[in-house]
Amino acid sequence: MRPIVAALFWGLAFVAPYAQGTATPTAGDLPAVLREPVDKNPDPRILDIDLEARVTSVEFAPGERIDAWTYNGLLPGPLIRAHVGDRLIVHFTNSLPQPTTVHWHGLRVPANMDGVPEHSQAEVPPGGRFVYDFILPDAGLFWYHPHVQSAAQAGFGLYGALLVEDASDRLPFPERVLVLSDIAIDKPGVFESPDSGGSAGMAFGREGNRLLVNGRERPTFTARAGAPERWRVVNAAKSRYFNLDIGSPFLTIGVDGGLQEYPTKSETLVLAPGERADVIVTPPGAPGTSLVVRALLFDRGYGSIEARIPFDDLFTIRLSEAPAATVAPLPELHRSIEALPVAQATRVSLDLTITQRSDQVFEYGINGVAFAKGHWLHADPGETQIWTLTNKTKWSHPFHLHGFFFQVLDEHEQPVHPLAWKDTVSVPYERTVKVIVRFDTDRPGMWMFHCHVLDHADGGLMGMIEVGGHAHDAASEHKP
Repeated sequence: MRPIVAALFWGLAFVAPYAQGTATPTAGDLPAVLREPVDKNPDPRILDIDLEARVTSVEFAPGERIDAWTYNGLLPGPLIRAHVGDRLIVHFTNSLPQPTTVHWHGLRVPANMDGVPEHSQAEVPPGGRFVYDFILPDAGLFWYHPHVQSAAQAGFGLYGALLVEDASDRLPFPERVLVLSDIAIDKPGVFESPDSGGSAGMAFGREGNRLLVNGRERPTFTARAGAPERWRVVNAAKSRYFNLDIGSPFLTIGVDGGLQEYPTKSETLVLAPGERADVIVTPPGAPGTSLVVRALLFDRGYGSIEARIPFDDLFTIRLSEAPAATVAPLPELHRSIEALPVAQATRVSLDLTITQRSDQVFEYGINGVAFAKGHWLHADPGETQIWTLTNKTKWSHPFHLHGFFFQVLDEHEQPVHPLAWKDTVSVPYERTVKVIVRFDTDRPGMWMFHCHVLDHADGGLMGMIEVGGHAHDAASEHKP
């Protein structure tokens, strides 16, 4: 099920050329630049790096510091940049006071590299080490974070971006990677407790009170008026949906699994936790002026928009004094993606549920069963399945499947266009979403699926599917 290589069809030639590279922030905002790790291997097709999880004092706003949980002392962790087909070797060291792992979100890795305790690898204890070693088969923006006490550890700062590039989809625009997140500060220099609000806080999904872009609060970047830019954006927040507004349209050219079938235009850009977007933007305004990119309120369910300000300032773009660029129409990008066949697919029904066990004690589950109860699904290698995800709760759930891409279907099981490869999809509250997935023949093992509002996942909204091996009796409870 490898995504088909992208094909780019160019329209008119550009009137003004653009240099490729990363769009840079102003001098006063250099901490917002994502740093890359040192490659210890001279082979250009092997990226061999060290990654250490440790507590580090970081400055997230001018004069404000927090003892964050970091990778390599950075918030977010280092930007891992590689190319399709490269081998990635990560020598991981855990210098935290708790066990942890690294999950490579969206990557089609072997099961024993997926970072899920018990089912793919043992937890890495404090002082322990683990070597992740795999090939990067797909282009796109991916990311990494723990899968031990995920809500707490990611909420403390453990996340980073991984960009897999492909020469066939390069564009002649300045490019920036934007890691969106938030942190919850209780008092200056102190994180809010990850179990604040108890079971009710878990049921809602705890959002931070400080919004970050590349680890900084309200950073400033520079751009040229009229000059398109390519933004690779990931929502690494543990609960918050980001609804971005720049004052001009976003042209989305790709999502989780790389370029989509054709571009789509939208006035705002909505990303659920765990989702990524590849967009072209042209910051509006005259040379020498500035504009603020805002995070608008987004209705993700009960209590998410009541009595709240309508937007947050996310970051500033300062337009340089250079004359505004003049360009021809943007290039047309098309990718050939084959719709997965539905005729012989196995149907699986998964209800996303919440149960009130006692006063103010809630438990999430799949078909009414919390993850701790151990109900598993099963798939044969090469099997195609259609999952009907019915959200029976009052909150939206970004549904994430480890290790495999899927396509979204409409209510009639027809492919939703533009076709795209996804690993995370938002299932709105009290709604149903259908997805179709083909399980690769070469990667058997146990694979997790869960809500990427990490409090919901930790609260029971998780499950496992075994690809290959023997079906478990409990799996039949999930199939009609």
